[in-house]
Amino acid sequence: MTIDAHQHFWKYEPRKHAWIDDEMAVIRRDFLPVDLRQVYQENGIDGCVAVQVDQTLEETDFLLQLSEENDFIKGVIGWVDLRSEKVDEVLSNYKTHKKIKGFRHIVQGEADHNFLLRPNFMRGISNLQKYRYTYDILVFPHQLGATLELVKHFPHQKFVIDHIAKPYIKDGFYDGWALLMREIAKNDNVYCKLSGMITEADYRSWSPEQFYPYINLVMEAFGPKRILFGSDWPVCLVAGSYRQVKQIVTEYIASLSSSEQTAIMGENAIQFYNL
Repeated sequence: MTIDAHQHFWKYEPRKHAWIDDEMAVIRRDFLPVDLRQVYQENGIDGCVAVQVDQTLEETDFLLQLSEENDFIKGVIGWVDLRSEKVDEVLSNYKTHKKIKGFRHIVQGEADHNFLLRPNFMRGISNLQKYRYTYDILVFPHQLGATLELVKHFPHQKFVIDHIAKPYIKDGFYDGWALLMREIAKNDNVYCKLSGMITEADYRSWSPEQFYPYINLVMEAFGPKRILFGSDWPVCLVAGSYRQVKQIVTEYIASLSSSEQTAIMGENAIQFYNL
């Protein structure tokens, strides 16, 4: 199966979705399963993992409801307040929902560079493994130092880095990001999503070749067994089409063995998220 390991749904509300700025105005509307189903039919995608964008329990429940109504949504990455003293109780309540696979926090939006390492957040992370929940790491490159410490502290917790940690592709920065990504990849419990790349480049003038140094590094560091394809739809639409996003990855991996291509385009997501 071909699995899109990273996409979003929302009913657009200007205040709730204030992060969608004027440059991203094209996605200031609702994006729901009825929209994505057609896209998947056109692009040969069999299923997806829906990932939170709003940091509320209502968001998690909204995605779970959509997953119950649409079989092609194979898994949900929700949000809970991992800093809460009652986090274990909340996590336990979600165990009755088979499609909840893990959780995410918008760490990239936190002013504290070491947010991931604060005791209350780490306590929350420590509760995930017993429920077999994964954790999606959404950070900017300046937060990769804390990311490295986090994944080393929890060697048995399954982590995946979203959007190859959002390197500053538009500005051509590479070395600091690459150094830390190599170190993080030495931890076998960490995977990486080939996703979110075109929105880190210039929306209007990117070329596939711009991404190759970054994909090279991720492929070398994580290997084809720990890399997941993701579209970041509909956010990707501010810089290109779904077809273009998929094509960047499929053309890059075309020289790999068929089993390695199958792994990246679906099998790794099935295994990582237990779809």
